[in-house]
Amino acid sequence: MNYYLAIIPFLGAVEAGLFGQLPYEIEILPPEERKDDFCYSVKDCWSRMPELMDDWKAYFEYLLSTEHEAVSSASFSSFKLDDALGLMWKAHTNSIGYALPKFQDSLKYLSDPEANFGEDWASGVDFIGATHFSTDLPNTNTFQAFLPQRMLVEGDVIPFISDFSPEQNRVLMSLRALHKANELTGGLLLKLWQKAMSTEEGRKKGRELIESVTSSHEFDLEGI
Repeated sequence: MNYYLAIIPFLGAVEAGLFGQLPYEIEILPPEERKDDFCYSVKDCWSRMPELMDDWKAYFEYLLSTEHEAVSSASFSSFKLDDALGLMWKAHTNSIGYALPKFQDSLKYLSDPEANFGEDWASGVDFIGATHFSTDLPNTNTFQAFLPQRMLVEGDVIPFISDFSPEQNRVLMSLRALHKANELTGGLLLKLWQKAMSTEEGRKKGRELIESVTSSHEFDLEGI
């Protein structure tokens, strides 16, 4: 899964010209197993998953197009930052959406709690991404503390995992409830959320709601 959130963005950046004109082509060495599940060069990835490459290339091209202005201007306007985050999250969520079905069979090698968390998190990212949540260093440093510090094992029961903080248990419970609610509505909950996040003001409220999950004692699904 992480291959699609690391190597594919990297090759998209190469194609966008983030590293300038390279005197050679980049090629990733294939693994010994499941070689067909991955692509290994810009040309290879374009032929297999053109939409994903388009998304990541567009994101890095946008960054390159605003680089000079951002450096020469006193401030980088929130409107442009919002655009950049929108492009990044579009590419990110589409990468997960493409890869998750491909590796669904690998979930059987994980414990049930960890497999469930993996699916809950993948679903939750769709909701988070719609808000254009900023993944800068301060935000990431703050909010990653609310995610599990280890893989979940058999016997872990959410929200009563003893070596997890109350906030971590709460976030896991919230992700589970959100995923289940979206499944029960046939994906309607996510579509309504995305519609509500279609304005900058809506996205601001969405980010505030996500941030409140760590401090609220209960997950307010009605609030969503």
